[in-house]
Amino acid sequence: MLNFILLQVVNRSANAVAQVIDTSKNAGGLAPIIANQPSEASLSLLDLIMKGGFIMIPLGVLSVLTVYFFFERFMVLKKSSKLDPNFMNNIKDYIHNGNKDAAKALCRNSASPAARIIEKGVSRIGKPLKEIEEAMESVGKLEINRLEKNLSVLSLIGRIGPILGFVGTIAGVIKIFYDISLTDNISIGVISTGLYQKMITSATGLTIGLTAFIAYYILNSILDSVINNMEEASTEFVDMLQEQSK
Repeated sequence: MLNFILLQVVNRSANAVAQVIDTSKNAGGLAPIIANQPSEASLSLLDLIMKGGFIMIPLGVLSVLTVYFFFERFMVLKKSSKLDPNFMNNIKDYIHNGNKDAAKALCRNSASPAARIIEKGVSRIGKPLKEIEEAMESVGKLEINRLEKNLSVLSLIGRIGPILGFVGTIAGVIKIFYDISLTDNISIGVISTGLYQKMITSATGLTIGLTAFIAYYILNSILDSVINNMEEASTEFVDMLQEQSK
C-alpha cells in the first residue's frame, strides 16, 4: 500500500515537471525562467557597516580613540623606558666628586622619569635622608600619574564597546518586531534588516572591546617596566647617600 502511494506521488511530480517544461517551451524556452532566478549580490565592508544602523557611529568613534590613545601612550612609554645603563654610575661619580651641577645637567638631558627623580634627590643633598626620600617619592608619584594618562580611557572603551554592541542588538530585535507588526508577515525578507543590525553591532562592539583590552594590557606591561626602573634608580641613589653618610 505504501509503495503504491509513493508511486502515485512520483508520477504526479513527473507530470507537473513535464507541464512546466512544455509551458516554458511554448513561451520561448527555459531562458525566461533562468533569467528570473535571483543572482548573488556581493556585500562590501562599507555596506556591511552601514547596515549596522546609527549605533555604528559611536562604535566608530571608540575605534578611532582606541587606535589614537594606544599609539600616543606607546610612544610616550617607550621613550620613558630608555635609560643609559651608565646613568647611575655617572651620577655616583659626580656626587663623590662633589659636582652636583654636572649631576643635575645629566639628569636634565635624559627623558627618563627616573632621571627626574634622581634630579630631585641631587637637589636635596645636604638635607636629612628622610626628607630626600620623601621629595623623590613625591616626584615619582607625579611621574607615574603622567605616564598613566589616558590609560583609563582605553580601559573604559574596553567596557563600553561590548555594551554599545549589545544596545545595537536590542535595537535590531526591536526593528524586527516592528517590521513584523507593520507587514503582519514573518519572513526572511522582513527580519533580515534587523538581523543585520543585530549581528553587525554585536561583532563590532566585541571587537572594539577586545582590541582596547589588549592595548591596555600591552601599555600596562610597558608601564610596569618603567616603574621598576624608577624604583631601582631611587633605591640605588638612596643607598649611595647612606654609604656617604657613614
